[in-house]
Amino acid sequence: MIDEKKLEERLGALEAAKSWSPRVVSRLETLLRSGADEALYRINPIQFATEKSIAEGEAIDLFLHGCVAGLFDMDWQLVCPMCSDVVESFRSLRKLHTHFRCHLCRSDYDAALDDFISVTFTVSPAVRSIRFHRPDALSAWDYVFHYKLTDGGLLPDGMPWSEAAKTLVRELARIEPGATVRLEVDASEGALFGQDFDSDAQCFFPVEKKQTDATPASPVPLLLDGSTCEFTTATLAPGKVVFEVRNTSKRPVIFGILQLPPGAPQRPPLHFMPSLSGKRLLMTQTFRDFFRSEVIGATEGIAVLDVTLVFTDLKGSTAMYERIGDLNAYVQVQRHFQHLLDVTVRHNGAVTKTIGDAVMAAFSTSADAVRAAIEMREAVDELNRDRAQRDFILKIGVHRGASIAVTLNERLDYFGQTVNIAARVQNLADGDEICITEDVHDASGVADIIAPFPVTKSQAELKGVSKAMSVYRLGRA
Repeated sequence: MIDEKKLEERLGALEAAKSWSPRVVSRLETLLRSGADEALYRINPIQFATEKSIAEGEAIDLFLHGCVAGLFDMDWQLVCPMCSDVVESFRSLRKLHTHFRCHLCRSDYDAALDDFISVTFTVSPAVRSIRFHRPDALSAWDYVFHYKLTDGGLLPDGMPWSEAAKTLVRELARIEPGATVRLEVDASEGALFGQDFDSDAQCFFPVEKKQTDATPASPVPLLLDGSTCEFTTATLAPGKVVFEVRNTSKRPVIFGILQLPPGAPQRPPLHFMPSLSGKRLLMTQTFRDFFRSEVIGATEGIAVLDVTLVFTDLKGSTAMYERIGDLNAYVQVQRHFQHLLDVTVRHNGAVTKTIGDAVMAAFSTSADAVRAAIEMREAVDELNRDRAQRDFILKIGVHRGASIAVTLNERLDYFGQTVNIAARVQNLADGDEICITEDVHDASGVADIIAPFPVTKSQAELKGVSKAMSVYRLGRA
């Protein structure tokens, strides 16, 4: 089911896109040619990086370039934190919304780019056809345990919740519109739980040796209408139980009967395998460069719970323009932009925008942002070394907090008080100085990074901020 011509052409385009580490593309080709259908569906690039001993940043770039080359399709997913169900999936950021309901858990959530939103990659059907390209043709088992549930949600002992859930299933069937099926289970003490995996339709029957209600006639009738399950409440006796399930809705229903143990404790919270979050993708320069048409469709934007922003500006650039002329100065400023961009990418960030001579860059962690800020200062020193005088003197401000990812002027941007504070902290910096707020100073890993530098602390009154803020100034070592 592989189109050899398209595979070769698109792998060739991927190889030519950039200088990859040795054997990176060959490892990907092996996956595309010999990987099972499950391995080529919703690929987690962070897990791929771990398994193939590839740097995470390069693995993310690999799949993004693979999308551009036509090898993969990218999916933005809303994932339930309680059961790891992929509640909704979108091929475009434009269509992503943040409020969702998990029918399996009957719970509502508001997603942020940090949480509940993950990004995966599936092989393009033009290159290789896999059964998950046709979800309506999947078996009920594949639909539930490969299409709906991910294996990324882990129980405290490390077992994927999807694997634990398999041990509970006694019957699982696809029921066509207007059809009736008989599902037979061997019930044991505890409870039988029925679930339509695409709606809130559920039913629950305690199973006890000493019954408190009359045993219902067999078979037990269940009526599904697309959103609810009609049934007569009753306690069942252990042993053979037959359910007669009728689907009166206009869509196929995937319906399962699960056996719950006696006194089943509340399911513990899941923790998740590392994956590519929406936040990290938006802070990846390759995504911003190649997917410029991706915009946030939600008018209110999408929350980012934790982002570290770096603002830079050139001190005395007006004098440089006057001394060497606009054209020459423009060329030199563009060189400075390129150096700052290169540093940002090396430290897992992305340049959000440039404003005049200033740069705004976003990072997932404060440690990466501070490392980048220090290297930016060193990079500008390199620019000055072959010049008659120090034309480039950088002022840098760094702040961490929550923000809103929005689309402004057809460009992905950040909005809110965190942005305002980061810009104003940069204004506090003198030439060759890096100013960081207390939120950045106290973040994980930052103390070790700034230890070699002289640091002075002061209180600053910032416009639009009600309380004075602690600001730490990093001088030169």
